[in-house]
Amino acid sequence: MPLHYSENETFYNLNFTKNSLEKGEYEQCDFSNCDFANTALRDLKFIECTFTACNFSLANLSGCVLREAVFKDCKMLGLHFNACNTFGLSFSFESCVLNHSSFYQCKIKKTRFKNCGLQEVDFTEANLSNAVFTDSDLSGATFENTNLEKADFSSAENYSLIPEQNSIRGAKFALKGLHGLLIKYKLNITQ
Repeated sequence: MPLHYSENETFYNLNFTKNSLEKGEYEQCDFSNCDFANTALRDLKFIECTFTACNFSLANLSGCVLREAVFKDCKMLGLHFNACNTFGLSFSFESCVLNHSSFYQCKIKKTRFKNCGLQEVDFTEANLSNAVFTDSDLSGATFENTNLEKADFSSAENYSLIPEQNSIRGAKFALKGLHGLLIKYKLNITQ
């Protein structure tokens, strides 16, 4: 039986927790106000799709294909992006809540996080070179053996990382955020 294929379709206000999205490939589709919470997204391919105000909290991303996916105003708590199909994995996030998610070992160069909640997110061993964290909250986010070369943290908040445990050559940091790089030294920094 051939898998479903949709192109340039709009999906609005649908609850996929009750009626699963048909397995297959979705290309250049728009999903708005859709609920994917706690659903299994295995065997689904999203290529150049846009998701606006959708709920993906605790969805199972195992084997899911996300290529050039755009997420805006989405609730995405506790997702394991490291379980996605790694071929061509790429996405951007704007005004999304990704707290308690994992990007462990993901190769996601140039990923854009704009105005996102990234609290307690695991970026261990990820390749985030040239990533941008515009106005995003990184409270409790984990960076260990992470490639952050040329990443932009200049407007990010509440990050804490140990430079010796990460590759940060050419990364951008604002003066107000330098305490996040010096946290291990337990210094009292005043302004």
